[in-house]
Amino acid sequence: MSLITAAPSVIDVHVIGPLVEGATIKGTGRYFGGREGKSMFKWFREDKQLGGFKLVSEGAAEYCLSNDDVGSRIMFTYIPRNIEGFQGDPASITTNKIMIAPPKVMQLKILGDIREGNVVSVSATIVGGAEEASRVQWFKAHSREAILDDTSMEAISSSKIMKEFHIPVGAVGYYLAVKFTPGRIDGECGEPALVFSEQVVEMLPPSLTYLSLNGKAKEGEILTASYGYIGGHEGTSEYNWYLHEDEHDSGCLITSATGLLQYEVSAYAVNKFISFRCTPVRKDSIAGESRSTMMQERVQAGFPKLTSLQISGNPIEGAVLHVDRQYFGGIEGTSKIQWILRKENNLHYEIPNANFSSYRVRKDDVSHTICVTYEPVREDGVKGAVVTSQAIGPILPGLPACESLKIIGEPVEGGLLRYESVYTGGEIGACKIEWYRRSSSGKDDWLSSSDYLDLTSKDVGCTILLVFTPVRKDGIIGAPYEALSDVIKNADPVGLSATIPDCCEGVEVVPKTSYYGGTEGCSEFRWFRLHEPLDELNLPEDAVPLSENSTYTPSIDDVGMYMALRWTPIRSDGRIGKPIIACSDDPVAPAYPRVTNVKIKRIGAQKLLGQGDYSGGSEGKSMLSWFRESIDGTPVLIEGAISEVYTIIEEDYMHKLVFEYTPVREDGVVGERVLSAKSEVILPEIPRPLQLLISGDAVEGELLTSAGVLFDNEADHLTWEKYKKDVRYQWLRSSSPGSSEAFVILPLQRSTSYKIRSEDVGYVLRCECIVTDIFNRSMNPVIAVTPPVLPGIPKIDKVEIEGRGYHTNLYAVRGIYSGGKEGKSMIQWFRAVAGRPDLVPIIGEIGRMYEANVDDIGSRLVAVYTPVREDGIGGTPVSASTELIAVEPEVAKEVKQKLELGAVKFEALRDREQPTMKGLGSLERRILDVNKKRFKVVKPGSKTSFPNTEMRGTYAAPFRVDIIPNDQHRFKIFVDSENEVDLMVQTRHIRDVIVLVLRGFANRFHTLQTTLLKP
Repeated sequence: MSLITAAPSVIDVHVIGPLVEGATIKGTGRYFGGREGKSMFKWFREDKQLGGFKLVSEGAAEYCLSNDDVGSRIMFTYIPRNIEGFQGDPASITTNKIMIAPPKVMQLKILGDIREGNVVSVSATIVGGAEEASRVQWFKAHSREAILDDTSMEAISSSKIMKEFHIPVGAVGYYLAVKFTPGRIDGECGEPALVFSEQVVEMLPPSLTYLSLNGKAKEGEILTASYGYIGGHEGTSEYNWYLHEDEHDSGCLITSATGLLQYEVSAYAVNKFISFRCTPVRKDSIAGESRSTMMQERVQAGFPKLTSLQISGNPIEGAVLHVDRQYFGGIEGTSKIQWILRKENNLHYEIPNANFSSYRVRKDDVSHTICVTYEPVREDGVKGAVVTSQAIGPILPGLPACESLKIIGEPVEGGLLRYESVYTGGEIGACKIEWYRRSSSGKDDWLSSSDYLDLTSKDVGCTILLVFTPVRKDGIIGAPYEALSDVIKNADPVGLSATIPDCCEGVEVVPKTSYYGGTEGCSEFRWFRLHEPLDELNLPEDAVPLSENSTYTPSIDDVGMYMALRWTPIRSDGRIGKPIIACSDDPVAPAYPRVTNVKIKRIGAQKLLGQGDYSGGSEGKSMLSWFRESIDGTPVLIEGAISEVYTIIEEDYMHKLVFEYTPVREDGVVGERVLSAKSEVILPEIPRPLQLLISGDAVEGELLTSAGVLFDNEADHLTWEKYKKDVRYQWLRSSSPGSSEAFVILPLQRSTSYKIRSEDVGYVLRCECIVTDIFNRSMNPVIAVTPPVLPGIPKIDKVEIEGRGYHTNLYAVRGIYSGGKEGKSMIQWFRAVAGRPDLVPIIGEIGRMYEANVDDIGSRLVAVYTPVREDGIGGTPVSASTELIAVEPEVAKEVKQKLELGAVKFEALRDREQPTMKGLGSLERRILDVNKKRFKVVKPGSKTSFPNTEMRGTYAAPFRVDIIPNDQHRFKIFVDSENEVDLMVQTRHIRDVIVLVLRGFANRFHTLQTTLLKP
């Protein structure tokens, strides 16, 4: 019989760990039901406002308590699942309320640059409530291994709330340490924490000891800077020269002298102060504090003069000519410039009003040359020599051009733009005009080539570009000119129209709207249901609001009603226009009847419910049917099953059912029929027995038998009897005495009965019954549990005596004890002598082992075993016996030989201290002379004495020979009450031969038979 794994289950579910914020707790339990698979774990938090529990974590057996859990209880749920994926009933346990943890410092660190004079701060994360009034104290330490209250740490601040700290000079070369004591809003403080800086406080940055300038402050002179540096090995220090209007001016950088220690004074420095700034930089690239020094005098100017003078520009009509000159001599003042026109006769004419540094060539200058005169004047009025430039020319006529171009008109959607231009370059011809729309991305779209432009909504947010290409009358084309308008603005938003198409239930309605006024933004749509069509522009008071989406799908409630829409146009920038209202021309039509989501749902042990979602107007009398799938898969109509609820009958077992739903609208329109998915195979409900009945007493040695299963009702009993296939039993014993929490399977104990054994005493027994029906389903085990097993009446079974049947062998009594733990059971050995009805006790033999002797020859050994329990209760004695005890073969052979001889002598020893031998030595040699009629004990002769017969006698009664108990070397010959002798031999073998020979000669007085001597 194969072993069926029990359904997965779990017991003893509990939570391990402290119930304090920040702690991690673990849920556990004892799993039963085969090998455990991926069991599920869920954690729930008690909802203090709504009651009940809310899922907060799943999947893991551990859960970290957070601040959200404080004051609430936590519930752990264990859902057992075996390796095959079967899931058992979940088990849950609820904890006490979670306590808030004392404030504790987490992630403590020092922020800032650890250098002398810098400001650093401390950062920490506090858990255990809201932080308030935490205290900080700073220390310096030689090592990062120091601890609080260590003598190697020295406080460099008091304990205070401020978390920022200015590093003093005394901290250089030490590690910074900060002690952070967390404080909570309720005043409770936690354990202080200590953190060290990653490095020691660094030295002072590089600095300068002195800085000076050498040289004369005059235009053209060279100035030299010098300085003194401290702060490690100097790297590439920074040098900068500045010009200042006065001593308090911040100055302007002289870029040409950057990085140099010398500076040649230029004209720009005249009447200004010169300063030099040095930033010391250490070899490790650490820069120090910059220092500056300034010349005490302003820079003096040189004598004004021109070092060069020339005219730049093209000698073409309309072009602009410029004076290019190099001035020396301080700051230039109002120098005198005059443009000169040289004609063909080499005459010079001063051009009126042409005394500026630039000159636009006129039409009258064509074919002549032009030069310029320049008189340098310093700002203080000192004049230099007049210089005349070289003439350029002759002047050529210019190309067509546009001196000015602008766009006229308001840049608003719907507006009109025009342009104005001033033409130069000969007689004007057919100039070219082009309008473009320029988007925010810079893309230009051509619009028109007319003299004006109408602005549309597409232009909103863009600019208008005008391109004017001048054309001379002779066809020469000049360079194009451009003018750009401001960004075109939106017009006010206006809703031009809104209409609603025909409406049908379940079909999305998309209104048609027409908008004007910039780019439309998120316009507002509000849908209403009306009983009557609109006869005016306002909505009636009974209008039912429905939706605020741009589209609307009518429902069954809207069938027969009118749809109305209030549309409020909104521009993309949020400006709102005037709303307009639209109404459908006809009421909402019902949709074609249809049904979806047809399915079968079990609503009871023997009842099914067919369901479906109907749509398409008001439902009428829809048609419902049930089908049973035959063996070949063909659905067979079940007669009379025309309602939603179907009661399962016996014919449905082992088949699948299908539910058919044909929708019918109230006006009689029939939709398409829809079949549900096939149900699961219909099976009878698994019986749920109340209990398992067991007959018999829980006493050691008794037989426990399953007497059947008790059911709650007759229907379950009939299902049991009709569909049961296999009934299996398993007996179990509790893992500890008197406990019924855990049980251990008893191997091979799978029958309906179990005989209680001695090892079951004190333990609880359990019987599990698992039933498999003809559909191969197994119900949950039915269990019966006994009270702790009591010990039975002491009893010994199968008592026997082990050992061969000779008089020299060792015999042992064996038996199987039952009846609790065995105590001091009693054993007594007896001889069963032929011809005597009673047993002869063997004095002193009460052990489990017995060594036979010559007295047992011809008798049977009997052992009487009285079982006794450890509490002193005794049971019924049981006996066992051996076969007749025979003489050991070697001894028998020797005895037979001596008896046949008829006379024999033996050597023996006698203790002279025996009462009958007073005055003799301790052990003395004796000769035992034996024949068929008499025997005698003779003391041998010596050099000083003759042999002496100490005892003689015949075998007549009361003669006997006795052996000494517990001494295999001694025996005693008894003649009468006054004559007896105690002798000793070297071995038991000799003793047994002597005793048997004497008894053999005296066989007419004893029960020893000659046949017993045969092996």
